[in-house]
Amino acid sequence: MDLSKRHPHPIPLGTKQLGPISDLAPFSALIISLVLVIFFLVRFYVLEGFLIRRLYGSIYTEMSELNRRGFVNHHIAGVTKVIILVVAAYPFISVAFCKGPSFNTPFVKGSVVTLGDMLIVVAQILIGIYIFELIYRVKLSPVAVMHHVGTIFIGQAAIAISLRPLREPDTYIEFVLCTVWGAFDAVFELFPHFAIILYRVFPRRHQLLSRIFLISCFSTAVGTLTETVVTMWLFGSTWDRWRLAFKVVTPVLHLAFSAAQIHGSLVFWRMYRRQKRFQKEADTEAELLGK
Repeated sequence: MDLSKRHPHPIPLGTKQLGPISDLAPFSALIISLVLVIFFLVRFYVLEGFLIRRLYGSIYTEMSELNRRGFVNHHIAGVTKVIILVVAAYPFISVAFCKGPSFNTPFVKGSVVTLGDMLIVVAQILIGIYIFELIYRVKLSPVAVMHHVGTIFIGQAAIAISLRPLREPDTYIEFVLCTVWGAFDAVFELFPHFAIILYRVFPRRHQLLSRIFLISCFSTAVGTLTETVVTMWLFGSTWDRWRLAFKVVTPVLHLAFSAAQIHGSLVFWRMYRRQKRFQKEADTEAELLGK
C-alpha cells in the first residue's frame, strides 16, 4: 500500500525528487585522499610537532605511546567533528527535512557549489576520521573496529551506488539516511572525545571525571535512542521508495551501529563507576588522615 495515501501530509523526503547527489561524487577517492593527507600534516607537523607539547607539557610527554596516540586522535576527531557540524548543518537539514531543497540546490544563492557537494565533502571527512583512527591508534576494541569499518564501507558504498551504471533511485535516500547516522555521530559522540582528553589531563580529579563520564554515558545513550527514532521514522515514511534489498539491509545496519553505540555507553558507565570508587577511597583516606 502507498504510504502517501495513508498519510495526507507525507514528509518532504518521501515526495521530492532528490536528483544526483553531486558532480563531486566520482572524485570521492581524491577527496578522501586529500582529507587523510591533511590529517597527517596536522598530526605530524602541528600537534605532535609543537602544539600538544606547548599546551600540555609534561602531561603529554610522560604518557605512554599508547595513550599519546589516543590523546592526539581525540583532538583531531573532536575538532574535526565541530567543523563538520558547522559546515554541514544547513545542507543536511535542508535536504533531509525541508520541502524545497535537493542535492542540486545551490549552497548559497548564485553559487556553483551545491548542497550535495557539501554533503559529499563532509561525508568523506567523517569517513576520513575513522580511517585515520584505524591506522593511527595502537589499540582499538573489536566493537570500535567493526563500527569504524562498517561506517567506512557503508558511507562509500552509498556514494558509489549512486553513480552510473549502478545508479538506482533509492540510493539517494540511502545516502540521506547515511547523513542522518553521521549527524548523530558527530553530535552525540563529540563530548566523549573531550571527556577522554580531560581524563588524561586531570587523572586525579575523580569527582569531575565521574560527572563527565556520566554525562558521556547518557549523551551517547540518548543519541542512540534519538537516532533510532529519527532514522526509523524517515525509513518508514519513505518505505514505498525502497527496493526490497534496502528494506532488509537498512534496519540490520542500523542495529549494528546501535549495538556499537550502546557498547560505548556501557564503557562510559563503567568508567563513571570506577571514578566514583576512586573518589570514595580518597574521601575515606582523607577522613582517616584527619583523625
